[in-house]
Amino acid sequence: MSAITISDEDFLKFKEFFYRKTGIVFDHSKRYFVDKRLIDRIEATESGNFRIYFNMLRFEASGNELQNLVNTMTVNETYFFREEYQFKCLVNSLMHEITQRKTDKSPIRIWSVPSSSGEEPYSIAIYLLEYWAGINDWDVEIMSSDIDTTMIEHAKRGHYSARSVQHLPKEFLAKYFHYQDEGYQICDDLRAAVEFSRVNIVNSADVRPYRNIDIIFCRNLLIYFDDASRRQVAEMFFDAMKTGGFVCLGHSESMSRISSLFRVRKFPEAIVYQKPLEAL
Repeated sequence: MSAITISDEDFLKFKEFFYRKTGIVFDHSKRYFVDKRLIDRIEATESGNFRIYFNMLRFEASGNELQNLVNTMTVNETYFFREEYQFKCLVNSLMHEITQRKTDKSPIRIWSVPSSSGEEPYSIAIYLLEYWAGINDWDVEIMSSDIDTTMIEHAKRGHYSARSVQHLPKEFLAKYFHYQDEGYQICDDLRAAVEFSRVNIVNSADVRPYRNIDIIFCRNLLIYFDDASRRQVAEMFFDAMKTGGFVCLGHSESMSRISSLFRVRKFPEAIVYQKPLEAL
């Protein structure tokens, strides 16, 4: 057992710092989780105690240790075709509305955030290829971002456990994957179809390059934020999106409780949120 301890004061200092940097809130119920991972990083950096480590974290010019800590603290739990009803909504309803409004042949831009280990953006690609007839007539750009660089590298590799692919139809598994190294390697064509990047969505400099987005998938992320950070993200999405674009949130999340910027749209498959066509 480690001799390093995290006091109540240390926990509060760290909690406030991490919130300012990421928008993520750790309440007291996460105390054991936070303490354990903090102690792991204190030991890994040979800092000796929380005070020395925290000072290093705050003032390190490169930001490398902050990124290491973010990678340690973020939770990444996902699998292919998770909350599949939204992918059905994508191909049956959203893509039709997007293409109906397009006056040119510019690409349809879809942004999946957080990417986690890549299951969501690759699921979007598979669903479009299999179920959307317009895929032969339209260019689609799929971008995916995460604050965790370890997860981004995992997503780029595209190698998954049996658990990650357990909900995929067998024919899709055979078509888009091959068995390798006791897991499933996604095909090169799909890997090339998704552009992965590191983005902290509460950092305006990180999100500034993302503009003219038609559809955003942001599922089960905002549950880790407080109201102020959620509003900030909603405003960022609003600015990043094309008029008439759609946001898909997780089943327990509601944009209506976060911001009045978006209009609720009820489709047969799912409830989503739209940037209004008319000026607000």
